[in-house]
Amino acid sequence: MEYKKKIVITGGAGFIGSHVVRLFVSKYPEYQIINLDILTYAGNLENLTDVENAPNYKFEKVDIVDANAVLEVFKKYNFDSVIHLAAESHVDRSITDPNSFVMTNVVGTANLLNASREIWKDSFEGKKFYHVSTDEVYGSLGKTGLFLETTPYDPQSPYSASKASSDHLVRAYGNTYDFPFVLTNCSNNYGQNQFPEKLLPLMIHNIKNSKALPVYGDGNYTRDWLYVIDHARAIDLVFHEGKPSETYNIGGFNEWKNIDIVNLLCKIMDKKLGSEEGTASKLITYVKDRPGHDRRYAIDATKINKELGWKPSVTFEEGLEITVDWYLKNEKWLDNVTSGDYQKYYDNMYE
Repeated sequence: MEYKKKIVITGGAGFIGSHVVRLFVSKYPEYQIINLDILTYAGNLENLTDVENAPNYKFEKVDIVDANAVLEVFKKYNFDSVIHLAAESHVDRSITDPNSFVMTNVVGTANLLNASREIWKDSFEGKKFYHVSTDEVYGSLGKTGLFLETTPYDPQSPYSASKASSDHLVRAYGNTYDFPFVLTNCSNNYGQNQFPEKLLPLMIHNIKNSKALPVYGDGNYTRDWLYVIDHARAIDLVFHEGKPSETYNIGGFNEWKNIDIVNLLCKIMDKKLGSEEGTASKLITYVKDRPGHDRRYAIDATKINKELGWKPSVTFEEGLEITVDWYLKNEKWLDNVTSGDYQKYYDNMYE
Protein backbone atom coordinates (compact mmCIF):
# COMPACT_ATOMS: atom_id res chain seq x y z
CA MET A 1 0.00 0.00 0.00
CA GLU A 2 1.20 3.50 -0.84
CA TYR A 3 0.71 5.56 2.30
CA LYS A 4 -0.32 9.20 2.15
CA LYS A 5 2.11 10.02 4.97
CA LYS A 6 4.83 8.17 6.84
CA ILE A 7 5.11 9.42 10.41
CA VAL A 8 7.55 8.39 13.10
CA ILE A 9 6.28 8.99 16.62
CA THR A 10 9.10 8.87 19.17
CA GLY A 11 8.29 7.68 22.66
CA GLY A 12 5.13 6.09 21.35
CA ALA A 13 5.01 3.43 24.07
CA GLY A 14 4.98 6.05 26.81
CA PHE A 15 2.04 7.70 28.51
CA ILE A 16 1.26 10.58 26.15
CA GLY A 17 2.92 8.94 23.15
CA SER A 18 0.73 5.84 23.29
CA HIS A 19 -2.42 7.96 23.15
CA VAL A 20 -1.04 9.86 20.16
CA VAL A 21 -0.07 6.62 18.40
CA ARG A 22 -3.52 5.13 19.03
CA LEU A 23 -5.27 8.23 17.72
CA PHE A 24 -3.22 8.43 14.52
CA VAL A 25 -3.28 4.68 13.78
CA SER A 26 -7.05 4.54 14.26
CA LYS A 27 -8.03 7.84 12.67
CA TYR A 28 -5.69 7.77 9.68
CA PRO A 29 -5.47 4.29 8.10
CA GLU A 30 -3.95 6.01 5.05
CA TYR A 31 -0.92 7.00 7.19
CA GLN A 32 1.88 4.63 8.15
CA ILE A 33 2.75 5.12 11.82
CA ILE A 34 6.10 3.92 13.13
CA ASN A 35 6.51 3.92 16.90
CA LEU A 36 10.13 4.55 17.87
CA ASP A 37 10.84 3.72 21.53
CA ILE A 38 13.73 2.26 23.53
CA LEU A 39 11.30 0.96 26.20
CA THR A 40 12.83 2.43 29.33
CA TYR A 41 10.96 2.06 32.62
CA ALA A 42 8.19 4.36 31.29
CA GLY A 43 7.81 2.70 27.88
CA ASN A 44 5.10 0.05 27.95
CA LEU A 45 3.90 -1.77 24.83
CA GLU A 46 0.92 -3.06 26.80
CA ASN A 47 -0.43 0.46 26.31
CA LEU A 48 -0.94 -0.34 22.62
CA THR A 49 -2.34 -3.87 22.51
CA ASP A 50 -5.50 -2.62 20.80
CA VAL A 51 -3.61 -1.29 17.76
CA GLU A 52 -0.45 -3.41 17.66
CA ASN A 53 -1.79 -5.58 14.81
CA ALA A 54 -3.10 -2.72 12.70
CA PRO A 55 -1.70 -2.89 9.14
CA ASN A 56 -0.51 0.74 9.26
CA TYR A 57 1.41 0.37 12.54
CA LYS A 58 4.98 -0.74 13.14
CA PHE A 59 7.23 -0.71 16.19
CA GLU A 60 10.99 -0.15 16.18
CA LYS A 61 13.05 -0.48 19.35
CA VAL A 62 15.59 2.33 18.97
CA ASP A 63 17.43 4.54 21.45
CA ILE A 64 17.37 8.12 20.15
CA VAL A 65 20.72 8.70 21.90
CA ASP A 66 22.27 6.33 19.33
CA ALA A 67 22.75 8.58 16.28
CA ASN A 68 23.61 5.73 13.91
CA ALA A 69 20.57 3.69 14.92
CA VAL A 70 18.31 6.71 14.46
CA LEU A 71 19.68 7.45 10.99
CA GLU A 72 19.41 3.79 9.98
CA VAL A 73 15.72 3.54 10.86
CA PHE A 74 14.98 6.92 9.26
CA LYS A 75 16.54 5.71 6.01
CA LYS A 76 14.66 2.42 6.27
CA TYR A 77 11.24 4.08 6.27
CA ASN A 78 12.03 7.41 4.59
CA PHE A 79 9.65 9.34 6.84
CA ASP A 80 8.12 12.64 5.80
CA SER A 81 7.04 13.60 9.34
CA VAL A 82 8.28 13.27 12.92
CA ILE A 83 6.23 13.76 16.09
CA HIS A 84 8.84 13.84 18.83
CA LEU A 85 7.58 12.92 22.30
CA ALA A 86 10.42 10.72 23.58
CA ALA A 87 11.82 12.29 26.73
CA GLU A 88 12.90 11.68 30.27
CA SER A 89 10.19 13.62 32.07
CA HIS A 90 10.10 13.00 35.83
CA VAL A 91 11.54 15.93 37.79
CA ASP A 92 12.55 13.82 40.79
CA ARG A 93 14.60 11.51 38.57
CA SER A 94 16.26 14.52 36.92
CA ILE A 95 17.47 15.68 40.32
CA THR A 96 19.17 12.37 41.10
CA ASP A 97 20.34 11.55 37.53
CA PRO A 98 20.59 14.72 35.43
CA ASN A 99 22.92 13.21 32.81
CA SER A 100 20.24 10.82 31.55
CA PHE A 101 18.00 13.81 30.89
CA VAL A 102 20.72 15.66 29.02
CA MET A 103 21.44 12.63 26.86
CA THR A 104 17.85 11.74 25.97
CA ASN A 105 16.28 15.19 25.83
CA VAL A 106 19.15 17.19 24.32
CA VAL A 107 21.43 14.76 22.46
CA GLY A 108 18.48 12.59 21.42
CA THR A 109 16.65 15.56 19.95
CA ALA A 110 19.80 16.64 18.08
CA ASN A 111 20.12 13.15 16.62
CA LEU A 112 16.52 13.23 15.37
CA LEU A 113 17.01 16.67 13.84
CA ASN A 114 20.21 15.59 12.09
CA ALA A 115 18.67 12.36 10.78
CA SER A 116 15.66 14.29 9.49
CA ARG A 117 17.89 16.80 7.69
CA GLU A 118 19.84 13.94 6.13
CA ILE A 119 16.85 12.09 4.67
CA TRP A 120 15.10 15.35 3.70
CA LYS A 121 18.20 16.97 2.19
CA ASP A 122 16.76 17.06 -1.33
CA SER A 123 13.69 19.03 -0.27
CA PHE A 124 11.79 20.12 2.85
CA GLU A 125 8.58 20.28 0.83
CA GLY A 126 5.82 18.34 2.60
CA LYS A 127 8.06 17.57 5.58
CA LYS A 128 7.39 18.36 9.24
CA PHE A 129 9.22 17.97 12.57
CA TYR A 130 6.77 18.38 15.46
CA HIS A 131 8.51 18.85 18.80
CA VAL A 132 6.40 18.26 21.93
CA SER A 133 7.58 20.14 25.02
CA THR A 134 6.43 21.26 28.46
CA ASP A 135 5.28 24.38 30.26
CA GLU A 136 8.05 23.82 32.82
CA VAL A 137 10.56 25.51 30.50
CA TYR A 138 8.99 28.85 31.46
CA GLY A 139 9.95 28.52 35.11
CA SER A 140 7.67 29.41 38.00
CA LEU A 141 4.84 31.94 38.28
CA GLY A 142 3.73 34.02 41.22
CA LYS A 143 0.13 34.15 42.38
CA THR A 144 -1.00 35.79 39.16
CA GLY A 145 -0.16 35.63 35.46
CA LEU A 146 -0.10 32.97 32.76
CA PHE A 147 2.54 31.46 30.48
CA LEU A 148 2.30 32.81 26.94
CA GLU A 149 4.10 31.51 23.86
CA THR A 150 6.33 34.59 24.18
CA THR A 151 7.16 34.11 27.88
CA PRO A 152 10.97 34.06 28.35
CA TYR A 153 12.42 30.70 29.32
CA ASP A 154 13.53 30.28 32.93
CA PRO A 155 13.88 26.52 33.64
CA GLN A 156 14.45 25.62 37.28
CA SER A 157 15.20 21.87 37.27
CA PRO A 158 17.55 19.62 35.28
CA TYR A 159 14.45 18.22 33.54
CA SER A 160 13.06 21.59 32.46
CA ALA A 161 16.54 22.83 31.52
CA SER A 162 17.02 19.81 29.24
CA LYS A 163 13.63 20.36 27.61
CA ALA A 164 14.37 24.07 27.18
CA SER A 165 17.64 23.10 25.49
CA SER A 166 15.82 20.80 23.10
CA ASP A 167 13.29 23.55 22.27
CA HIS A 168 16.15 25.95 21.50
CA LEU A 169 17.79 23.37 19.24
CA VAL A 170 14.60 22.86 17.22
CA ARG A 171 14.09 26.60 16.75
CA ALA A 172 17.78 27.08 15.91
CA TYR A 173 17.56 24.45 13.17
CA GLY A 174 14.50 26.24 11.86
CA ASN A 175 16.33 29.55 11.77
CA THR A 176 19.67 28.23 10.49
CA TYR A 177 18.58 25.61 7.97
CA ASP A 178 15.00 26.75 7.24
CA PHE A 179 14.07 23.42 8.81
CA PRO A 180 10.29 22.76 8.88
CA PHE A 181 9.10 22.55 12.48
CA VAL A 182 6.22 23.25 14.81
CA LEU A 183 6.44 23.21 18.62
CA THR A 184 3.99 22.88 21.50
CA ASN A 185 4.38 23.40 25.24
CA CYS A 186 1.83 21.56 27.35
CA SER A 187 0.72 21.58 30.97
CA ASN A 188 0.49 18.56 33.32
CA ASN A 189 -1.24 15.57 31.73
CA TYR A 190 -3.34 12.96 33.51
CA GLY A 191 -5.33 9.95 32.39
CA GLN A 192 -5.10 6.28 31.45
CA ASN A 193 -1.78 4.40 31.15
CA GLN A 194 0.32 6.87 33.16
CA PHE A 195 3.35 5.41 34.93
CA PRO A 196 2.58 5.27 38.68
CA GLU A 197 5.39 7.51 39.88
CA LYS A 198 3.31 10.50 38.75
CA LEU A 199 0.90 12.13 41.17
CA LEU A 200 -2.52 10.77 40.21
CA PRO A 201 -1.73 7.09 39.44
CA LEU A 202 0.56 7.01 42.49
CA MET A 203 -2.25 8.24 44.74
CA ILE A 204 -4.82 5.90 43.16
CA HIS A 205 -2.50 2.92 43.63
CA ASN A 206 -1.66 3.86 47.21
CA ILE A 207 -5.27 4.47 48.23
CA LYS A 208 -6.26 1.11 46.76
CA ASN A 209 -3.52 -0.53 48.83
CA SER A 210 -4.00 1.61 51.99
CA LYS A 211 -0.52 3.11 51.67
CA ALA A 212 0.59 6.62 52.65
CA LEU A 213 -0.20 9.44 50.21
CA PRO A 214 3.01 11.53 50.03
CA VAL A 215 2.41 15.25 49.46
CA TYR A 216 5.41 17.55 48.96
CA GLY A 217 5.89 20.50 51.32
CA ASP A 218 2.67 22.32 52.20
CA GLY A 219 0.81 20.84 49.23
CA ASN A 220 -0.02 24.26 47.80
CA TYR A 221 1.96 23.87 44.59
CA THR A 222 -0.32 24.77 41.70
CA ARG A 223 -0.49 23.16 38.27
CA ASP A 224 -2.69 23.38 35.19
CA TRP A 225 -4.08 19.92 34.40
CA LEU A 226 -5.05 18.50 31.01
CA TYR A 227 -6.69 15.17 30.16
CA VAL A 228 -4.22 13.21 28.03
CA ILE A 229 -6.73 12.39 25.28
CA ASP A 230 -7.40 16.12 24.88
CA HIS A 231 -3.64 16.61 24.51
CA ALA A 232 -3.55 13.94 21.79
CA ARG A 233 -6.41 15.75 20.02
CA ALA A 234 -4.46 18.99 20.20
CA ILE A 235 -1.35 17.31 18.75
CA ASP A 236 -3.44 15.96 15.88
CA LEU A 237 -4.80 19.45 15.21
CA VAL A 238 -1.43 21.24 15.41
CA PHE A 239 0.20 18.58 13.22
CA HIS A 240 -2.35 19.09 10.46
CA GLU A 241 -3.26 22.77 10.80
CA GLY A 242 -0.54 24.48 12.84
CA LYS A 243 1.46 27.17 11.09
CA PRO A 244 5.11 26.37 10.24
CA SER A 245 7.71 27.61 12.76
CA GLU A 246 4.99 28.49 15.27
CA THR A 247 4.66 27.62 18.96
CA TYR A 248 1.34 26.72 20.57
CA ASN A 249 0.71 26.44 24.31
CA ILE A 250 -1.68 23.63 25.25
CA GLY A 251 -3.41 23.88 28.62
CA GLY A 252 -6.55 22.83 30.40
CA PHE A 253 -7.65 26.27 31.65
CA ASN A 254 -7.70 24.32 34.88
CA GLU A 255 -5.49 25.24 37.87
CA TRP A 256 -5.44 23.06 40.97
CA LYS A 257 -3.30 22.97 44.09
CA ASN A 258 -1.79 19.54 44.70
CA ILE A 259 -3.45 19.09 48.08
CA ASP A 260 -6.86 19.98 46.64
CA ILE A 261 -6.43 17.37 43.90
CA VAL A 262 -5.44 14.73 46.46
CA ASN A 263 -8.46 15.55 48.66
CA LEU A 264 -10.81 15.37 45.65
CA LEU A 265 -9.26 12.08 44.60
CA CYS A 266 -9.69 10.71 48.14
CA LYS A 267 -13.42 11.48 48.03
CA ILE A 268 -13.81 9.83 44.62
CA MET A 269 -11.85 6.75 45.69
CA ASP A 270 -13.83 6.37 48.94
CA LYS A 271 -17.01 6.39 46.86
CA LYS A 272 -15.68 3.97 44.22
CA LEU A 273 -14.25 1.55 46.82
CA GLY A 274 -17.31 1.71 49.07
CA SER A 275 -15.24 3.08 51.96
CA GLU A 276 -16.47 5.42 54.66
CA GLU A 277 -15.98 9.05 53.62
CA GLY A 278 -12.67 10.33 54.98
CA THR A 279 -10.94 6.94 54.93
CA ALA A 280 -8.49 7.77 52.13
CA SER A 281 -7.72 11.29 53.35
CA LYS A 282 -6.35 9.83 56.58
CA LEU A 283 -3.50 8.42 54.48
CA ILE A 284 -2.24 11.91 53.45
CA THR A 285 1.33 12.37 54.63
CA TYR A 286 3.32 15.59 54.13
CA VAL A 287 6.91 14.85 53.11
CA LYS A 288 10.11 16.85 52.66
CA ASP A 289 9.81 19.23 49.73
CA ARG A 290 11.45 18.61 46.37
CA PRO A 291 14.60 20.73 45.79
CA GLY A 292 13.91 23.80 43.65
CA HIS A 293 10.17 23.07 43.52
CA ASP A 294 8.37 25.50 41.16
CA ARG A 295 5.43 27.09 42.95
CA ARG A 296 2.94 27.58 40.16
CA TYR A 297 2.46 26.84 36.46
CA ALA A 298 -0.45 28.15 34.43
CA ILE A 299 -0.87 28.04 30.65
CA ASP A 300 -2.64 30.60 28.48
CA ALA A 301 -4.03 28.44 25.66
CA THR A 302 -5.83 31.31 23.92
CA LYS A 303 -3.74 31.04 20.75
CA ILE A 304 -4.54 27.41 19.95
CA ASN A 305 -8.17 28.04 20.90
CA LYS A 306 -8.60 31.07 18.64
CA GLU A 307 -6.42 30.01 15.70
CA LEU A 308 -7.19 26.29 15.56
CA GLY A 309 -10.45 25.99 17.50
CA TRP A 310 -9.12 23.55 20.12
CA LYS A 311 -10.41 23.35 23.67
CA PRO A 312 -10.60 20.60 26.32
CA SER A 313 -13.50 18.19 25.87
CA VAL A 314 -13.97 17.34 29.56
CA THR A 315 -13.78 19.19 32.87
CA PHE A 316 -11.14 18.11 35.35
CA GLU A 317 -13.77 16.50 37.57
CA GLU A 318 -15.13 14.51 34.61
CA GLY A 319 -11.67 13.50 33.45
CA LEU A 320 -10.64 12.45 36.95
CA GLU A 321 -13.72 10.21 37.28
CA ILE A 322 -12.88 8.57 33.91
CA THR A 323 -9.26 8.14 35.00
CA VAL A 324 -10.12 6.54 38.35
CA ASP A 325 -12.59 4.18 36.71
CA TRP A 326 -9.96 3.10 34.19
CA TYR A 327 -7.33 2.31 36.84
CA LEU A 328 -9.84 0.38 38.95
CA LYS A 329 -10.98 -1.62 35.91
CA ASN A 330 -7.42 -2.28 34.75
CA GLU A 331 -5.83 -3.60 37.92
CA LYS A 332 -3.77 -6.12 35.93
CA TRP A 333 -2.14 -3.27 33.97
CA LEU A 334 -1.36 -1.37 37.17
CA ASP A 335 -0.05 -4.50 38.92
CA ASN A 336 2.18 -5.33 35.94
CA VAL A 337 3.61 -1.82 35.91
CA THR A 338 4.26 -1.62 39.64
CA SER A 339 5.86 -5.10 39.64
CA GLY A 340 7.91 -4.50 36.49
CA ASP A 341 6.32 -7.42 34.63
CA TYR A 342 5.23 -5.12 31.80
CA GLN A 343 8.85 -5.02 30.62
CA LYS A 344 8.57 -8.68 29.62
CA TYR A 345 5.90 -7.85 27.05
CA TYR A 346 8.40 -6.83 24.37
CA ASP A 347 10.29 -10.10 24.74
CA ASN A 348 7.07 -12.10 24.47
CA MET A 349 5.82 -10.17 21.45
CA TYR A 350 8.96 -9.36 19.46
CA GLU A 351 11.75 -11.74 20.45
